[in-house]
This record gives sequence, C-alpha cells and structure tokens, in this order.
Amino acid sequence: MNNETNHVQHVSGSNKNNTPFWIMGGALALALAANGFLFVRSNHLSDEIAKTKDATSVQFAQMNSDRENAQQQYQKQLETLTTTLQTSTSNASSAAARARADALRQAELLKKSMAESQEQISGQLTALKDADQQTTSKIAEVATNVTGVKTDVDGVKTEVGTVKDQVATAQAALEQHATELKRMTGDMGVMSDRIATNGKDLDALRALGERNYYEFTLSKSEKSRKVGDMILTFKKADQKRSRYTVEVAANDKKIEKKDKTVNEPVQIFVSGNRQASEIVVNQVGKDQISGYVSVPKVMVSRR
Repeated sequence: MNNETNHVQHVSGSNKNNTPFWIMGGALALALAANGFLFVRSNHLSDEIAKTKDATSVQFAQMNSDRENAQQQYQKQLETLTTTLQTSTSNASSAAARARADALRQAELLKKSMAESQEQISGQLTALKDADQQTTSKIAEVATNVTGVKTDVDGVKTEVGTVKDQVATAQAALEQHATELKRMTGDMGVMSDRIATNGKDLDALRALGERNYYEFTLSKSEKSRKVGDMILTFKKADQKRSRYTVEVAANDKKIEKKDKTVNEPVQIFVSGNRQASEIVVNQVGKDQISGYVSVPKVMVSRR
C-alpha cells in the first residue's frame, strides 16, 4: 500500500516538473511561426517595392522619351519658322529694291518731261515778248505819223490812210498775240478760252472784246468778294505748292473748288448759260490769291 502511494506521488511530481518545458516549446513554436510569417511578408513587400521601382523607372524613362520627342519637335518647328522668316525677309528686300528702282526711273522720266515743258514755255514766252515789242513799236510809229498828219494839212488823207493801215497792223499783231495765248481744258472737262498769265495777256484778251474780265484779290482777312456775277470766298492757299481752294456762290448754290493750281481754268456755268464762266488765279501768296474772272458777253442758253 505504501509502495503504490509512493509511485503515484512520483508520477505526479514528474508531471509537475515537465509542464514549463511544454509551455516553452509552444512559445518557441509560435515565435518560429511568427518569424516565418514576417519573413514571407518581408519578401512579399520586397517584391512589391521592386515592382513599384520598376514601374517608376519605366514611367521616368517614358517621360524622358516624351520630353526628348517634344524637344525635337520644337527644334523642327523653330527651324521651319527660321527658314520661313529668312525667305520672307529675302522676298521683302527684293520687292523693296524693285520698287525703289521703279521710283527712280519714274522720277527721271518726270524730270525729263518737266525740263522739256519748261523749255517749250520759255520759247512761247520769248515769242510773246517779241510780239509785244513789235506791237509797241508799231503803235509808236502810228503816234508819230498822227503827229506828222497834224503838221501837214495837205497830206492828211494820205497820213490817215497810213495810220489806218498801221492800226490794222497793230490790231492784227494784237490778235496774233491773243491767238498765241495758251488754251487749256478746264476742271469741268470743257476747252477753255485763252488763258492770261499776266497783265499784258489780260489786256490783249480784253482788246478782242469777246468776254468781260474782272480782276480780283482775295485774302485771309477779306475772305469774300463779289466778282462779276458770282461771289468768291477765300478758303486756303498753299504758296509752296501753288495751290488754292475757293468757294463759289452762283445761281443760289455754293460750290467748293478745292486744291486748284495756278493758271488752271476753273469753270462755272451761271444762269443756264451754255458757255462757262472761268476763274483763273495767276498768283498764290501765303494768305492771299490774285487773278481774274472771265464771263462771256453773249449769253447762250443751255438746252
């Protein structure tokens, strides 16, 4: 009985002594399992990080490739624009050179034409002066002959006949002078009467008796004046360019004749007359103009 009791106690004591080992074994197993899990998890995370790194590297490579492509495209566009600009500049320079050459050629032609016109006008003026001198000489001869007639009663008839011949000659010379005066087409497109450019020319035209002539001077201080059957109003004078502007009041209407030149016949039709009245300005000053108005003596109604 005592031996059974001691055996039981011995077994119980052995079980009590083995319990901590089982606990420690279980804990070690759990620790190993945890380490294994962490090791697997770490490997998994390493794989994901490697994949992410690879994907990021691919994206960066793609971005670098896109940037290089964009730079190449930009460089091509820049080269294209540069070529276009150079071509346009070359074309513009060529066009400017051609325009400059054309302008110089036209200027030379105009200069030559003006020189020829001035030479022709000088010749006409010389001819007019010669005709004036001849007329003056003939009139002086007529006056001398008239004086001689008074002193010689017996030769009155002969001298009077001589005077008549000489007066006729002087009248013919005067008419020749008037005929030689310049004719121009007026600003209304109608061929004008003979144009007087100075006092002697105007006297010659008056002597013909075909038209009435009224001289005038308009200035900035005295703007308007009645001349013949119209009222002229001074507007502007350009002495440097020999141009002027006037306003003409006739037939209850006002017409502005703008930017006209010296000795240009400016035409106005008054009271239904088929023949035009003409304004001719011979001088343009700083703030004034001078000239005459020509009015036909015979009024011919317009149909």
